[in-house]
Amino acid sequence: MSSGEKFTAEQDLNGTQTAEEMSKQHHEAEANQAEELLNEAESVVIEDSQLEELRKQAEENNQRYLRTQADFDNFRRRARQEKEEFAKYASLKLIEQLLPVVDNFDRALSSSKDTKDYEAVVKGLDIIFRQLEQMLVQEGVTPIDAVGQPFNPEYHQAIMQVESEEYEEGIVVEEVQKGYMLKDKVVRAAMVKVSV
Repeated sequence: MSSGEKFTAEQDLNGTQTAEEMSKQHHEAEANQAEELLNEAESVVIEDSQLEELRKQAEENNQRYLRTQADFDNFRRRARQEKEEFAKYASLKLIEQLLPVVDNFDRALSSSKDTKDYEAVVKGLDIIFRQLEQMLVQEGVTPIDAVGQPFNPEYHQAIMQVESEEYEEGIVVEEVQKGYMLKDKVVRAAMVKVSV
């Protein structure tokens, strides 16, 4: 076999191998492509199921939000109604305590018309006054101590200055109108005369 014939035989041999390899590579490429398509299809199916699950969760969260918002709106409305009702009837307890005092005044006035016993009327008024004072104390209302105390503009309202030999300057000499405190708050300052 000459060298030219040898080259052609190798070329044919190489050409045959190359065709087989090309065919094999082509089949492998098609198999790989088919596998990739299958993987993509599975991925799309998985993504669709995940997407559906996420949609369900989003809908549940939205429903939960709407229920919470409705509950909060209901709570706010109830709280406003309770506040309005409380403000409307805040004095109910005090009025319930005042009614027996009003009844006693009514009885005293009725009996004073029938009799001219002024001593009994005064005694009845004194009892009613003590009943009213006791009710105020139970509610935390106390009179402001004024006479003999140093003048304090937070508790006293000076309406006049007077000379006094008994008290030094700046001391409350006389109480013209009582002042009252509700617990630690001044309801009405005492009207007083102060020494100079």
